[in-house]
Amino acid sequence: MDLKEIANALVAGCRDGREVENLDKLYASDAVSVEGTDHGSGRETKGLDGIKGKHAWWDSAMEVTRQEVSDPMLHGDDRFAVIFDVAAREKESGKTMQMKEVAIYHVADGKIVREEFFG
Repeated sequence: MDLKEIANALVAGCRDGREVENLDKLYASDAVSVEGTDHGSGRETKGLDGIKGKHAWWDSAMEVTRQEVSDPMLHGDDRFAVIFDVAAREKESGKTMQMKEVAIYHVADGKIVREEFFG
């Protein structure tokens, strides 16, 4: 897959609720995920299994009530950005939150190798 195909597949998966399904398809096994702030377990997660763990935590702790995902914005032949605008409810407390962030994805050899979230 080329950059545009990867970017479009990621966005389509996010819009359709197939984020976890897309991990094996789009991400390198040694991919790195970097959060803008430390949420208690460090900012950086290494490896596909760790990234899957982040998704599993989010899915178990949060209910997304609204999600808007921008079209991908390509940068050269190795990066793209996506803007996420999300409203969610913490399942345990019922507390609601609004979150808007930019995600930058780095691609090499047909796979996402790094994602960085700015928010």
